Amino acid sequence: MTALATQPVAQATAPAARRRRRLRWQRSISPLVLLLVWEALSRAGALSPEKLPAPSTVLATGRRLAADGTLGAHLVDSLTRAAAGLVIGGVLALVLGAAAGLLRLGDDAIDPPVQMARMLPHLALVPLLIIWVGIGESMKITLVALGAFFPLYFNTYAGIRDIDERLVEAARTCGLGTWARLRHVILPGALPSLFLGLRLAIGAAWLSLVVGEQTNTENGIGFLMMEAREFSQTDVVVLGLFVYAGLGLLSDLLLRIAERRALGWRRGLRAA
Repeated sequence: MTALATQPVAQATAPAARRRRRLRWQRSISPLVLLLVWEALSRAGALSPEKLPAPSTVLATGRRLAADGTLGAHLVDSLTRAAAGLVIGGVLALVLGAAAGLLRLGDDAIDPPVQMARMLPHLALVPLLIIWVGIGESMKITLVALGAFFPLYFNTYAGIRDIDERLVEAARTCGLGTWARLRHVILPGALPSLFLGLRLAIGAAWLSLVVGEQTNTENGIGFLMMEAREFSQTDVVVLGLFVYAGLGLLSDLLLRIAERRALGWRRGLRAA
C-alpha cells in the first residue's frame, strides 16, 4: 500500500528534476555562444591578439600558470583575503542589522549612522583607509569587509522589519518565548532577505578585492594582473578577469544551492 502511494509522487517529481537539470544546462548556452563568437573573431583576425587574445590563448596561459604553481599560489592569497573580509563584514552586518531590526534602541542608535555611511562609495575610501590602516593586508581586508557589510546589513534589517507583526503576536499568544519566536518565526521569515543580502555581499566583496589587490600588493590575482600589465601580457590580464568572474559565479552557485535547501518550503514565481 505504501509503495503504491509513493509511486505517483516519484513519477511527478522525476519530470521536475529533469526539467531543472535541463534549465541548468540552458543557462550555460549563452556564455558558450559568446566564447565561440569571440574565438571565431580572433581567428578571423577581427580582434587584435595584443588587445584581446582568443579564449584558447587565455586557456593555454591558464594551464601554463597552473602547471608551474603560480596561479594556485595567487589564488589562495586572494581567497584568504576575500574570506577574512567577508567574515568580518558579514558578522558585523548580521549583529548590527539584527540589533537595529529587533530593538527600538538599536534602530535609533545604529541605523541613522549606517544610512549616512552607505551614501559614501566605499571604493573611494581607499586613500583614507591607507592613512588609517596602512597599505598592507589590513587595508585590503577592510575594503572587502566594507563592501560586504552594507548589502547584508540592509537586507537583514529589511528582512526582520518586513515580517508580519501578526505572526509574532500569534506566536506570543501560543506561549512561545523570546528565543522560540526568534527561531520559529523571525529567522524563517527573514531568511529570504538574508540570502539575497549574502549574494549581494559576496559580489561586492569580489569587486572590492579587485580594487584592493591592485594597491601595493605582492601576491593575489590582482597583483598578477598588474604585473602582467607592466609587460603587456594581455592574456594574463584577461585570465585574471576570468578567474574573478569564475569565483563570483561559483560562490553564487553554491549560495543558490544552500538557499534552495534552506528555503525548500518557499515556492516563488518560476520563469515560463
